[in-house]
Amino acid sequence: MLATAALLFAAALGVSGHYTFPRAGGGSDWQYVRRADNWQNNGFVGDVNSQQIRCFQSSHAPAQGVYNVSAGSSVTYYAAPNVYHPGPMQFYMARVPDGQDINSWRGDGAVWFKVYHEQPNFGSQLTWPNNGKSSFQVPIPRCIRSGYYLLRAEHIGLHVAQSSGGAQFYISCAQIGVTGGGSTDPPNKVAFPGAYRASDPGILININWPVPTSYQNPGPPVFSC
Repeated sequence: MLATAALLFAAALGVSGHYTFPRAGGGSDWQYVRRADNWQNNGFVGDVNSQQIRCFQSSHAPAQGVYNVSAGSSVTYYAAPNVYHPGPMQFYMARVPDGQDINSWRGDGAVWFKVYHEQPNFGSQLTWPNNGKSSFQVPIPRCIRSGYYLLRAEHIGLHVAQSSGGAQFYISCAQIGVTGGGSTDPPNKVAFPGAYRASDPGILININWPVPTSYQNPGPPVFSC
């Protein structure tokens, strides 16, 4: 009975709790962030093999500008209205190859490294540090090379993830310029699509009942200098 009630409640939340990630570093919505396909309807990506899993764009369109940040500092990434569903917040970066234009570069191939992910608090239910938040401090590793990067925000809604394809991905990509960096080329790069499988334990999971006692974040480990 409790498990059924939890699933029904989670399904009800799935109708009303959607959000976007439209702003990074300041400025206005979609100024430094590539406008995602959900900019009007707050929808989500449900297929990990879709091209939308990269930056939530069906067709490529650049942001209006580039936000500049120093290596070793952080970028504030904003949700609108706020993160509502249970699940991890994760951030990735991908460096634009020297000589290429950030406005036309799409982030194809195994170029993405993870700079942040969350673990839940375990108890009678899973609780997540991001719940109810509308801004996140994203660390920019101090040792990465200077240059232009895409900064990818991803929140995975796990409230109905007990069946394949049930996880909800809320995504966008900001265009940033990193200055004052080092010489490190991060390992463990992945491609989007390609980084995730629908059967990954952090994607196909019942968080409602029985309540998990551990959680495995999808994707590579977090890079640190």
